Amino acid sequence: MTLDLFGPPEAGIDPTPPWREDIAPGAVLLRRHALAGMDELLAALAAVAAAAPFRCMVTPGGLAMSVGMTNCGALGWVSDCHGYRYAPCDPDSGRPWPAMPPAFARLAAEAAAAAGFAGFAADACLINSYAPGTRLSLHQDKNERDLRQPIVTVSLGLPATFLFGGPRREDRTTRHLLTHGDVAVWGGPARLHFHGVLPVREGDHPVLGPRRVSLTFRKAG
Repeated sequence: MTLDLFGPPEAGIDPTPPWREDIAPGAVLLRRHALAGMDELLAALAAVAAAAPFRCMVTPGGLAMSVGMTNCGALGWVSDCHGYRYAPCDPDSGRPWPAMPPAFARLAAEAAAAAGFAGFAADACLINSYAPGTRLSLHQDKNERDLRQPIVTVSLGLPATFLFGGPRREDRTTRHLLTHGDVAVWGGPARLHFHGVLPVREGDHPVLGPRRVSLTFRKAG
C-alpha cells in the first residue's frame, strides 16, 4: 500500500462539523473527529503498511481471517495456532512492528480525552483492512493487561455498520453506521462489551477506494 492509493489529500472530506453521540454508559461516537488531521493520518498509514504489509492471520483453529491486518506501536496483536496475544515483533519479518506514528498517538489521546478518558497513551494499534463482504464477528477486547484503559477505533474509507452489545455475547446489540473520520471510544462500564462489524458493502470511497480501514488503539502492555 502506498500513499498514491489514497487519492488526492482533499478527496472525501466531509465539511459537516464534528459532533458526539453517546451510545452506552462509557461508549461514545465522535463523528468526523479524525477529519481535521486526515492528510497526516493517511500518510502515516501508508508508511506503516509499507513497512509491515497487511496479511490475513490464522485463528487458533487454523482458519484464515477474512480481514487483512497489520500493527504499529511497541506491541502488535497477533493470532496463530498458539492463540491470540500481543507480540513486540512482526511474525512475518521477525522485526519490531513499525513505531507508532505521532499522528496516530496524538489522535488516540485526543479522542480518548474527548470521550472522558484523559491520559490515554496507546502502545498498540491494530490496523484492519476490510474488502467488501468482509466482517468482524462479535468479540471482546480482553487481551490487554489494564482493562481500565479505553479502546479507541478510527474508521476510514467505506462506511460500515458497527455492532455494540453488552458484557454477554447474547446481549442485544445496537447498530451504528460509521463513516470516514468517525471515532468510537469505549471504556469504564463498557470496556468489555461485545462489538463487531457487519459485512462491508460494495463501494468506492474517494480516498481509500473499495475498502474500509480501521485503526484500533489500545494500551496493551
